[in-house]
Amino acid sequence: MQIGAHVHVDDPLSAARERAADSVQFFLSDPQGWKKPQPHPQATELADAGIDVYIHAPYVLNVASLNNRIRIPSRKVLGQHTAAAAETGARGLVVHGGHVRQGEDPAEGLANWRKLFERRGEQGDFEVPLLIENTAGGASAMARDLDMIARLWDEVADFGVGFCLDTCHAYAAGWDLAETVERVRAITGRIDLVHLNNSRDPHGSQRDRHANVVGEAGTIDTELLVAVAREAAAPVIVETPPDGQATDIEFLRARL
Repeated sequence: MQIGAHVHVDDPLSAARERAADSVQFFLSDPQGWKKPQPHPQATELADAGIDVYIHAPYVLNVASLNNRIRIPSRKVLGQHTAAAAETGARGLVVHGGHVRQGEDPAEGLANWRKLFERRGEQGDFEVPLLIENTAGGASAMARDLDMIARLWDEVADFGVGFCLDTCHAYAAGWDLAETVERVRAITGRIDLVHLNNSRDPHGSQRDRHANVVGEAGTIDTELLVAVAREAAAPVIVETPPDGQATDIEFLRARL
């Protein structure tokens, strides 16, 4: 099983070697900005080293939004990121499910996801697979609750979209992690990537604060995280505090 880490964009190759990581995930631009990304200069070196790459889309993107000033640029920047991710040799682009505002109909946000793929199909498919990630909070989020994810998949499943399971987000959203892999697969038919993160906050907190897999800061039983990763049988990325990532990877590699 491949085990890697989310690292800083500046020198992912060195970061991978320091952590003995099989793969890396990073942002190609400011995660809180709308800047057009560029392919990473270490793309060839990463490929030659046999290190798989995943790219995370900026947090600000919200293709579900009913606000044209957010949704339209989100579609544009998402397209730019898939193109840059492809030139970086990425295996997928992780993107959050987005949300609508309070009082707005979630069905319209879900339909906007379908329209994204329909309109993109007229221009040619995305250059790398999109991996929609579950989120920790938000009353009108498209990917927080399993029933809403089921509704989302009714809209997007035919377009071959993938799923990224984040354990901290699932735990914070109140999911039972012992049942999570089975329930997600029943909805999506797939888990393409696991963000194996512990949580600094209790179950159901709706707070997205990651802790290392190994260490006293986490509130999720470490062996439960191992069981989730084993059952999912997908590549693992730890998005945990950097100082503990090498220990997290070593621990997981001995058990998976």
